[in-house]
Amino acid sequence: SWRSSISAIPRWRGAPLPGCASQPSLSPLPLVRRPGVFITTYTLASGLMSQGMTWWQAMTTILLGNVIVLVPMILNAHAGTKYGIPFPVFARASFGVFGSNVAALLRAGVACGWFGIQTWIGGEALYTLAGSLPFLGSGWTNSGMVAGQHWTLWLSFAVFWMLNIFIIVRGMNTIRRFENWAAPFVLIVAVFLLVWMVTKAGGLGPIVTQNGSVGWGPSFWKLFFPSLMAQIAFWSTLSLNMPDFTRFAKSQRAQAIGQTLGLPTTMTIFPLLAVLITSATVVVYGKAIWDPIVLTSKFSNPIVIVLALFTLAVATLSVNIAANVVSPSYDFSNAWPKAISFRLGGLITGVLGILIQPWRLYSDPHVYIFTWLGFYGGALGAIAGVLIADYWVMRNANLRLGDLYREDGAYRYSGGFNWRGVASLLVGGILAVGGAYTSPGTPGPFPSKGLIPFLYQPFTLYDYSWVVGLVAAFVCYLALSALFPAGAARRTPRAAAAT
Repeated sequence: SWRSSISAIPRWRGAPLPGCASQPSLSPLPLVRRPGVFITTYTLASGLMSQGMTWWQAMTTILLGNVIVLVPMILNAHAGTKYGIPFPVFARASFGVFGSNVAALLRAGVACGWFGIQTWIGGEALYTLAGSLPFLGSGWTNSGMVAGQHWTLWLSFAVFWMLNIFIIVRGMNTIRRFENWAAPFVLIVAVFLLVWMVTKAGGLGPIVTQNGSVGWGPSFWKLFFPSLMAQIAFWSTLSLNMPDFTRFAKSQRAQAIGQTLGLPTTMTIFPLLAVLITSATVVVYGKAIWDPIVLTSKFSNPIVIVLALFTLAVATLSVNIAANVVSPSYDFSNAWPKAISFRLGGLITGVLGILIQPWRLYSDPHVYIFTWLGFYGGALGAIAGVLIADYWVMRNANLRLGDLYREDGAYRYSGGFNWRGVASLLVGGILAVGGAYTSPGTPGPFPSKGLIPFLYQPFTLYDYSWVVGLVAAFVCYLALSALFPAGAARRTPRAAAAT
C-alpha cells in the first residue's frame, strides 16, 4: 500500500509533514510503477508569422527554443526518476519543506492559465462541430451575443469544461487510460488535414515562398529574442514539473532519450505541418486559415467534419488533462495535503482556469506570445535556476528522501523555509520581468518604458526573460549558499545516498 511504501523508506525518523501520510499522490513511487506523457501544439508558428517572420524563421525559432528548454527539462527530470517524487516534493530540498509551496503555487497558477486556454480551444471545437450539424445550422453559429461572444460558444466552453472535470473526478487511472488512446489523434488529424489541403490546392501554396516583413535587420532581432523566450516559456512549465511524469519512468536512460527524441522533433514537426496546411489554405480559400478548428468546418462532407472536429476536441482534452491538470493538482495538494486531494486540486485548477479569462489571452497573438508567455517564462526560469543549482551543484544529485517528508528533517531550514531559495527566486524574477513593457501601438498591460524603467533601458532584460531569470537565480543561490551556508545546503558527498 501507499502507507507501507512510505514507512519502508530507510531512516524515516521524526514528525512527518502534516497530511503527507494520508495523501498518496505525493508519495515516492517504486521504479516499476511509472508510464509517460505526450503533449503537442499546432498554433506556435502562426503567431510568429503574423508578427512578420518567414515560415522557416519561425520554424528555426521554435526548434532552437525546444532544444534550449530541453536542458533544464532533463536536469530536473532526473530527481523524479531517481527518487519517484513529484515536483512539489523535489522543490522541498531547495526551498524548504514549506517554502516549496512558493514555487509550486507559482507553477500551479501558470498551469491554471493554460488549462483555461486549452479549455477555450476545446470549447471552440465543440461550437464549430455543433454548427456543422444540419439540424442546428446557422442558428447555432449566429446566436445572440453575450459578453462579446455568441451564447452558444459560451455553452460549448462550459460543456468542454465539464468534460475535463468529469475525467478529473474519475481520478488518475482514468486519466492514464484516456491518454493511451487519445494522444495519437493529434497526429492523425494533422496528417489528414495536410493531405486533404495539399491535394485540394494542387501544391503547397504561397506561404512557403513568401518573404517575411521583418527581413534580417534590426526589426528581426527585436522580434527574435522575445519570440525565442516565448517558445522556451511554452515548455518552461514542464521543465519544472517534469518529475511529476518521470517519477513513472522505467530508468534515467529511458526518460532522457524519450525527451531528447520527443520534444525537439515532434514539437517542430507539428508547427511545420501547420505552416504547410495553412499555405495550402491560401490557394483553396483565398486567405490563410491558421486555426484547425475553422479549417475543418470548411469541409463539405458532414461525416468528415464531425469526425475531424471530434478528434480535435478529444486531442485537446487529452493535452489539457495531461499537461495542465496533473501538475497543479500535485501543487495544490502539496500546499495543504491533509485537506486537498488530487481530485480537489484538479477542481481548483478548473475554477481558476475560468477566472483567468482565457478568451482574452488567446484572442491576440501579441498578448498571447509577448505578454502571457514572456512574463511567466521569466518567473519560471528563476525557479529552474534554483532547482538546478541546488540539486546538481550543491548536492551532486543526492537527496535524503525520508527528510523530504519530515517537518523537522534536513530540509526544514528556518521554520520550513530556505530563504536562500526564496530570495534567489525573487531576484531572478524581478530581473527577468521587471522590465516588462508594451510596444507602442500594440495591446498589453505594461507601461511602454517598462514596469521598472532601469530594467528597460539601456538594456531591455525582458526580451531575454527566461534566460535572465534562470541565470540570475542560479548564480544568486550559489552565492547565498556560499556566504550563508546551511546544513541542508552544503555540498554532500556522492556516497550520501537517498536516505
